[in-house]
Amino acid sequence: MIGISKLYCGTVEPSDALRYGRKSSKLPSHLLQFSSDKRPVVVWNITRKCNLKCVHCYAHAKNISFENELSTKEGKKLLDDLAQFGVPVILFSGGEPTIRKDLPELAAHAVEKGMRAVISTNGTLISQKMARILKEIGLSYVGISIDGMEEINDRFRGVNGAYKSALEGIENCKEAGIKVGLRFTINKLNAAEMPAIFKLLEEMDIPRACFYHLVYAGRGSQLVNDDLSHEETRYYVDMIMDLTKKLHDKGKPKEILTVDNHADGPYLYLRLLKEDPARAKDVLELLKMNEGNSSGRGIGCISWDGEVYADQFWRHHSFGNIKDRPFSEIWTDTSEPLMKKLKEKKKYINGRCSTCRWLDVCAGNFRVRAEAVTGDVWAPDPACYLTDEEIS
Repeated sequence: MIGISKLYCGTVEPSDALRYGRKSSKLPSHLLQFSSDKRPVVVWNITRKCNLKCVHCYAHAKNISFENELSTKEGKKLLDDLAQFGVPVILFSGGEPTIRKDLPELAAHAVEKGMRAVISTNGTLISQKMARILKEIGLSYVGISIDGMEEINDRFRGVNGAYKSALEGIENCKEAGIKVGLRFTINKLNAAEMPAIFKLLEEMDIPRACFYHLVYAGRGSQLVNDDLSHEETRYYVDMIMDLTKKLHDKGKPKEILTVDNHADGPYLYLRLLKEDPARAKDVLELLKMNEGNSSGRGIGCISWDGEVYADQFWRHHSFGNIKDRPFSEIWTDTSEPLMKKLKEKKKYINGRCSTCRWLDVCAGNFRVRAEAVTGDVWAPDPACYLTDEEIS
């Protein structure tokens, strides 16, 4: 996760994170990525059921009920363990998390235990009543997925009317006083919608947006040929920076992040090195605090059935099930070979990544994407768009 507005527009300084001691338990949410202890942010896919049919769904979600989901009791036991382990944020996802009737009960329990609770949703089921409930229980943030304007979005979502329902969900969250933001997955089929997304942020006064690079997992593995080329990626990352700065300079700043391609960090730094060398120095310090991709260390995933994964995309390798052992025990068990290597993965990455001067900033990027394309977990991430000259 690369904070474009934080880094490029200068809304965060290295001293901001240092002032809190860089401990996950002490940092406010907008500085959490700069923590030194890297307590895992946990994505809990509380259900596999979903009312939409998104073409890039990593969970292969379907609009049917599944019998293997954790019960409310099992979920609360899980949340107790996560809180005791020091997990700073629990992200409820799916499928579509608002389909589970006990979502408010589970989120309230997480908040009571001292964690920040957020949800990742398609937004179509967030009524005014639901938004008020989520506000009352202390939910910190609602991320709503939109992948373009109405025609493009509904094609991606597989259901007509999904766009309009998502916008209603956004308005209901705003009315209830919950911080809400957009989630946009970039690929060849929708990248041209990006200016319209920024216009939507401005017109609807939406404070935050996350732009996700495509990860080849679940149904998203069918879109490998629709991923951006390296040249296209550079073009659209530049566009994100330009449009973010434009809103910032207009006095309408938004929190803008890119996710799932940590080459964005060095790329942003190299651009700033030409434009503002003094700011570039601070940005490099922040990027080193961020430490790049953190799958299996600073982020983890628990599936609807209790299986534990390195992140929400890496569903073909489970480290264990929370029905058998607590998450805290599974997560710290380095007798499991892959878990051990992910904790110190820079030692094992090969190819151009192993000699890259940005290895401490990027941490080798996304291992699951490298494995999907090459069959080798430790091969270079094919989505890295930095040139040999830029990394040498």
